[in-house]
Amino acid sequence: MKVPTYRVLGALCVALGAVGAVLPLLPTTPFLLLAAWFFARSHPEWEAKLLAHPKWGPAILAWRDHRAIPLVAKRLATLLLAISAIGGWLTLPEPWCYVPAAVGVLVLSWMWTRPSV
Repeated sequence: MKVPTYRVLGALCVALGAVGAVLPLLPTTPFLLLAAWFFARSHPEWEAKLLAHPKWGPAILAWRDHRAIPLVAKRLATLLLAISAIGGWLTLPEPWCYVPAAVGVLVLSWMWTRPSV
């Protein structure tokens, strides 16, 4: 029962990651990390395809091998979270206008403590 469930969850995570590649608020890499984990336990061929992907494969391998986040990803996340925080501050009513900045600070505090590749 685990193998079919893991395959479905892996495929769902790939789909959510693909949607996250075009929607700014939905992350891509965490879903692809989950997909790789599910496929490692259910479908090694799909895992190999995911790891061989020229754009996402290196980031997945860096996390898997070293728990590291690529420096370019950290910089891009910092920029996008700053834009989101400023947008929230300008458009949301109080007290909600502080939520994007608070989330950004928490995420960036954790992310910048991870090693870089």
